[in-house]
Amino acid sequence: MDPTEDEFYSMCLNLTNEEASLGSCNFSSEYENGELLEKVVSRVVPIFFGFIGIVGLVGNALVVLVVAANPGMRSTTNLLIINLAVADLLFVIFCVPFTATDYVMPRWPFGDWWCKVVQYFIVVTAHASVYTLVLMSLDRFMAVVHPIASMSIRTEKNALLAIACIWVVILTTAIPVGICHGEREYAYYHRNHSSCVFLEEQGYSKLGFQMSFFLSSYVIPLALISVLYMCMLTRLWKSAPGGRVSAESRRGRKKVTRMVVVVVVVFAVCWCPIQIILLVKALDAYNITYFTVTAQIVSHVLAYMNSCVNPVLYAFLSENFRVAFRKVMYCPPPYNDGIGRPQPTKTTRTGNGNSCHDIV
Repeated sequence: MDPTEDEFYSMCLNLTNEEASLGSCNFSSEYENGELLEKVVSRVVPIFFGFIGIVGLVGNALVVLVVAANPGMRSTTNLLIINLAVADLLFVIFCVPFTATDYVMPRWPFGDWWCKVVQYFIVVTAHASVYTLVLMSLDRFMAVVHPIASMSIRTEKNALLAIACIWVVILTTAIPVGICHGEREYAYYHRNHSSCVFLEEQGYSKLGFQMSFFLSSYVIPLALISVLYMCMLTRLWKSAPGGRVSAESRRGRKKVTRMVVVVVVVFAVCWCPIQIILLVKALDAYNITYFTVTAQIVSHVLAYMNSCVNPVLYAFLSENFRVAFRKVMYCPPPYNDGIGRPQPTKTTRTGNGNSCHDIV
């Protein structure tokens, strides 16, 4: 590849990092505009990434703390929500600071080995997040369509087993990601630069890699989720009153299901632009202009925002989460005077038949 068509920005998430630079503009005026854009981006983007990193770390850590500190909130749904928060935390830790560094510095300062580690964990955490959403949708499907029969299946033990399985599978299958990434040096207008990139020149297929990432981290999981919700919608909204499941239980299931739908839709919206851009780039059909570079940066930031938006959704849409959060923050003393009774609380049924709070 011509050095003047090499990386303009080394983007942590783009996984192939084949960013054709604005160095392809060979005229001095275009070069000066590119220099100006680079200076603006190097100052503005880290601010956005810093905000995303702080909100993501604090928000997801609070989700884990709130659920872990409230034994009454232990349920299959909440265990999956904890796993989603952990995956988002790891995504923030392994991606945001290194992407911000790439925007600010002309060289990848962490070496070849850490480049492989970072890219590996980006793929791992991205897949862990979306397949946790698949498990959450499957959990909702069983709770809505088979509320009684699924009680013996939707247990905390089985939820932990499912979580462990997806992590083992993802950690194993993502190993090639580390192999096909590395640090690469290049010249940009007589200056030495380096980036953490996909090593296409070593014989690895950029198109094959990006297509597999697009299918496995976006198309397939969202297709599975869509099928599950299509199957449950009729049962959820048209179920006859009465029967073995109380009206309050049905309302609780609808409330939880709506929250899971919101989380899934937000994920799909946040990741759609960057997924499409990366696929088009892998097809060599991406024209490098100031507009497309800006569009990719915006899409990149939008995808990152997904790692910090879920705690905000819980806080705004879940009364149970707000109550549990206040309980953790204010740490009230246990109610044990033996005279009065604690106030009744809204509950939903878990798969093992125990009554407990759901976070949503």
